[in-house]
Amino acid sequence: MTDNSAKEEHKIRLDKWLWAARFFKTRSLAKDAIDGGKVHYNGSRTKPGRAVDLGAEIKIRQGWSEKVVKVLGLSERRGPAPEAQKLYEETQESIKHREEIAWQRKQLQTAQLPPPRRPTKKQRRQIHRFKESSDQSG
Repeated sequence: MTDNSAKEEHKIRLDKWLWAARFFKTRSLAKDAIDGGKVHYNGSRTKPGRAVDLGAEIKIRQGWSEKVVKVLGLSERRGPAPEAQKLYEETQESIKHREEIAWQRKQLQTAQLPPPRRPTKKQRRQIHRFKESSDQSG
């Protein structure tokens, strides 16, 4: 075997690596996220077939959270979670940013208190009368 063929054997697609590192449940979900611009490889958008290199920085947005991870290992096989966590390391800035965003969301949620209780039957009738009178006058 030549050096080129050995390198080609160890090239792993980005969608496959994301799946093996357990960021996404299926490869097709990983592919859709990459195509949708939710995954950035070394600061730029990429394609699912992009070969992953050791030391690369990958930014992944999933719902509210956005993680920036550094590639530490390559794997084509999806193993147990502790094994998958050895494939990457999240940056300290990313961890701090995620915690800050989560704290802000919690603060917003507590600021918007739900009503103390549902309206009674009498209050519902009053609400309906009020809405009907405002619809007829407008």
